[in-house]
Amino acid sequence: MLRLALLCTLCFTPLVAAEPTDIIRLWPSTPPGPVRDVDDEANVTKPEDKLIGGRRIIKLANVSTPEAHVFLPADNQRNGSAIVICPGGGYHILAWDLEGTEVAEWCNSIGVTAIVLKYRVPTNKVDPRWLQPVQDAQRTLSLVRSQAKEWGLAPDRIGILGFSAGGDAAARTALATKRHYDPVDAADQASCRPDAAMLIYPGYLANRERTALADDLVVTRDTPPMFLVHAFNDRVPAESSLFMALALKKAGVPAELHIFDTGGHGYGVRPVKAHPVTNWPQQCEVWLERNDWLNQR
Repeated sequence: MLRLALLCTLCFTPLVAAEPTDIIRLWPSTPPGPVRDVDDEANVTKPEDKLIGGRRIIKLANVSTPEAHVFLPADNQRNGSAIVICPGGGYHILAWDLEGTEVAEWCNSIGVTAIVLKYRVPTNKVDPRWLQPVQDAQRTLSLVRSQAKEWGLAPDRIGILGFSAGGDAAARTALATKRHYDPVDAADQASCRPDAAMLIYPGYLANRERTALADDLVVTRDTPPMFLVHAFNDRVPAESSLFMALALKKAGVPAELHIFDTGGHGYGVRPVKAHPVTNWPQQCEVWLERNDWLNQR
C-alpha cells in the first residue's frame, strides 16, 4: 500500500501529459437539447491566469461536439473498474487538465480505466444549465458499459467523478431516475446509471438559502454510494457536500464525507503542502479499495 500511495503521489505532477487510448464522439448526429450559438472550441487560458500547484491550467471553451477521452491502464494493471470524469468550470469552460486528464492519470495508476468527459459548454445561460452536461454523462456511461467486454470492465463497477460544476453534473447523473434523452442506438440499451459517485468540491447542490439540498435533488435508497470532499473556506459553499451527505445518511445510502478547514477551491489532484485537502486521492483510493473497486476481476 505504501508503494502504491507513493506512485499515486508522483503521478499528480506529470512532466508529460498522458495521451488518450481512444477518443469517442458521443452522439452519431446532432446532440440532444437546444442548439447553442458558440464560437470555435479553444483553450482560453491567459498568461496572467493564476497558477495552481505551480502551473496554469487548460481552460477549454466552446465545446459543441462532446467526446469521451478514454485512458486505459496497462493490461497487467487493469482491475476492471472504470470512472467517468467530469471536469469543472462553472458550466462555462472545462478545467481540462487540472480536473480531467491529470485525474485520469491518477485513476490509471491504481488500475482504473478513466474516461474524461468533454461535455458541452457553455451552458451557464441555458435553463437548466445542467441538462446537456448530464445528457452527455449519461450517454458516456451507456457507451462505456456497451464496451465493457472489449475494455475488460466489470459492468457493475462503472462510476462517475466530478469537480465543482462537474460535481453537480455527476451528482445529478447519479440521482437521475430516467434517461434525459431518447435512446439513439444500441449502446443506449446499456444502463446510464453510475455504480458510485465521487464529488470533489461540488457546486450548486444546496439551495440558495443554504438550508438544504436544492429542491429538485432527490436522494433515495437506490442512489449509488458516494465519496465527497470539500473545504470549509471554499468559495463554493461546503453545504453542497454537507447536505448531500446528510440526505444519503437519511436514505440509508453508504457515503464518506471529508471536510477540511482550509484548501479553497479548484485544486484537482495537484498537491499543496499547506492544504491536506489536496491529499483526497489517497483517501478516495482507500474508499475504492474498501468497496472492492480495486480488486482484479
